[in-house]
Amino acid sequence: MTTSVPPATDNHPDPAADLLLPVPDDDGAPFWDHAARGELRVQTCSDCDEPRFPPRPCCPHCQSFAAHWQRMSGRGRIWSFVVPHPPLLPAYAAQAPYNAIIVELAEAPHIRLVGNLVATPDGALNSVDPARLRIGAAVKVAFHTLPGGVTVPRWLLERP
Repeated sequence: MTTSVPPATDNHPDPAADLLLPVPDDDGAPFWDHAARGELRVQTCSDCDEPRFPPRPCCPHCQSFAAHWQRMSGRGRIWSFVVPHPPLLPAYAAQAPYNAIIVELAEAPHIRLVGNLVATPDGALNSVDPARLRIGAAVKVAFHTLPGGVTVPRWLLERP
C-alpha cells in the first residue's frame, strides 16, 4: 500500500512531491527503520539462516517464527528494469524518462529489491540516461530521504 506526499508549499516545486511512499506494515517496519539509518538489512530466519524478502512472520523454508535483520553489503546486480512511458501520475510524468530497476543482492541472489538507478543518492529519478541501463550491471545501495521523512534505498552504478 502506498500514500502520497503533500505537494511543496513554496515557490520552488519539489520534483519528489506527490511521489508514492511506502506504508510500512508490522513485518516490514524494521526494513524502513534500518534504511533511515543508512543500513540495508534483510529479514533472516534465526533457525535456518535463510534470508527472506518481502518480510513476513513465518520462514517459507523451515516454518520458524524466529527472525533477525541481517545487514547486507548493499551490492548487487541489475536483474531487470523498465523505463515507464507517459501517461503516468503527474509527479512521475514530470521526471520521465526515468527507470525502475530490480536488484539481485550479491549475498542473497534470490532476494530482489525494486528501486531506481540514480547518478547520486539525492539525484532525480531521471538522472541516469536510460541507454546506460544493462542487465547484470553492478550496483551499490545509497539512501535518499523523501519529503515526508521516509528513507528509501536507491542504486548507483559501481562504475559510473
